[in-house]
Amino acid sequence: MAQQTFRTSDLARAVGIHPNTVMRYIEWGLIPPVERTPAGYRIFTQRHLDCLRLARMVYSSYYPGKALRASAADMIESAVADDWTGAVEQARQHMTTVDIEIERAEYTVKLLENWANRAGITALDQQSQTFTIGQACEKLDVTHDVLRNWERNGLISIPRNPDNGYRCIGEAELERLRIIRLLSRAGYSMMAMLRMFIQFDRGDTRNLRQALDTPNPDEDVYMAADRWLTVLYTQKEHSIKILNFVEEIIQQNQLQNPVIL
Repeated sequence: MAQQTFRTSDLARAVGIHPNTVMRYIEWGLIPPVERTPAGYRIFTQRHLDCLRLARMVYSSYYPGKALRASAADMIESAVADDWTGAVEQARQHMTTVDIEIERAEYTVKLLENWANRAGITALDQQSQTFTIGQACEKLDVTHDVLRNWERNGLISIPRNPDNGYRCIGEAELERLRIIRLLSRAGYSMMAMLRMFIQFDRGDTRNLRQALDTPNPDEDVYMAADRWLTVLYTQKEHSIKILNFVEEIIQQNQLQNPVIL
């Protein structure tokens, strides 16, 4: 049976994009190299269509963070090389990466909630010892610029020594800085943390998880990390669909090219 071939417009119509976008995908290496007829027309096959569909699925979702972006790119690279077994392995690894990010984000929220519940009770008992900015940065394993940036962006208000104007970081501030560091390393954006701390500083410790994950109406433009939990759970659903798609391609290839023993 002759292999079915497609025109550029056929591929574009199949995935709902403009033909020029198909050309871009070729330039970016998201579709295998394309042969041409003697007249110069491109000849696309089912393999090209499968790779195009995978690329559209992969890039129709947010990929914040290097690990997730690299994992997604590896899937496409394997598919373009016609290594669908490798692609399915990458899809499974991608799902594992998403699960790890979800676990880290959820664990950090639990730490935040525990801290919030005890912060008001223990604040008065934590003012006995104070630290310089250098000592605090050493304990937190962050640079001076990072700590100052947190302060400039309103995540914390650090009192100053009235005699010399130096920052005077007490135990309560140090605990809050630890929470900021944890949230930042878990993927939450500066804006997400600011929303949450504004609510916390008003004395409302309810639904801090929701505050982290819900942009305010006046935030016209926001990043994926501004609603990190939602993005991660959406990515989990998306990764399942991608894995199912790649497994279907492998099954189809096995039916079309059975192994003869």
